[in-house]
Amino acid sequence: MVSATIHRAARIDDAILAWRERRGRKRGWRGTVVPYTGYGSTTWVRVLCRVLLSGSTTHPQTREQDSSRRIRGWRSFITVPVVDAEVIVTVAGVEHRLSADRGGLIDAVIPAELEPGWQQITLTTEGHEPVSADVFIVDPEARFGVICDVDDTVMVTALPRPLVAAWNTFVLDEHARVPVPGMAVFLDRMVRARPGSPIIYLSTGAWNVAPTLNRFMSRNLYPAGALLLTDWGPTVDRWFRSGRDHKVQNLDRLASEFPNIRWLLVGDDGQHDEDLYRDFSQAHPGQVRAIAIRRMSTGEAVLAGGRSRHDDVEDSESDGVLRLSAPDGAGLLALLKNAHLPD
Repeated sequence: MVSATIHRAARIDDAILAWRERRGRKRGWRGTVVPYTGYGSTTWVRVLCRVLLSGSTTHPQTREQDSSRRIRGWRSFITVPVVDAEVIVTVAGVEHRLSADRGGLIDAVIPAELEPGWQQITLTTEGHEPVSADVFIVDPEARFGVICDVDDTVMVTALPRPLVAAWNTFVLDEHARVPVPGMAVFLDRMVRARPGSPIIYLSTGAWNVAPTLNRFMSRNLYPAGALLLTDWGPTVDRWFRSGRDHKVQNLDRLASEFPNIRWLLVGDDGQHDEDLYRDFSQAHPGQVRAIAIRRMSTGEAVLAGGRSRHDDVEDSESDGVLRLSAPDGAGLLALLKNAHLPD
């Protein structure tokens, strides 16, 4: 009866993953934890990680530091997740046992008492040596934060065009991706001027490419922050996950988790970010300070399938929300400076 409520595509996917896991186990492979950057408050932390089968004696976290052995492009999509794997998370000396979902992913909130700023937690599974994960603890006094899109905002991808999306996702590595000019400086200035403020990168990309995205952002000097991605493939109720729903749910979640923060929302005019941010600001009045939209070039807009219908809206401020647009990070920074964006 329970299986009848799960989409057929998900049942097929689960069966394939179970078969692949059995094959890997027969070869002596074991589950290992791939940690992702989390965030939290002084009383809780959101833990993000994935459990994958590995036949190597070297942990994936160590291999990621060796450029000659990185998992790139399409290879990141043939990894084998460990369903229902148990992960022991240690925070400030306290252990918590968490269970992975059907994609090997753990996305859970646990109680913790941590000081504001960057902290580390440890994670382990199946007797492996613990690995560390960075978490950013938001200062209770913080009143400003940044939520930033990734595709065509942080880096140029023209993601909505299927063939270009497949090329960027499955073939290219971080060296071949192009950063949006001035965006790293813009974001860094926003959070550096307000210590203790969080920056969250919100993308419709799959968790499989998280290591590649993190290397790209580090290489191009983007400020460190949690990266919120999605599961790849079918879900329990549909063939493919909804990127829009993923963004809406996480925006609403962040508004609930940090009700005293007014957000700077950064996106582009090619992926409906303006609609999402407008709806968010209306649903959560007083929690959005500014919406900064990067205008794509004509060529990028053609690849992306066009612009949003709001591309002719002038910079303005209404309901306490500043709305600005520019072709790059330098332009957005200049506009916000002129607008004297308060803390």
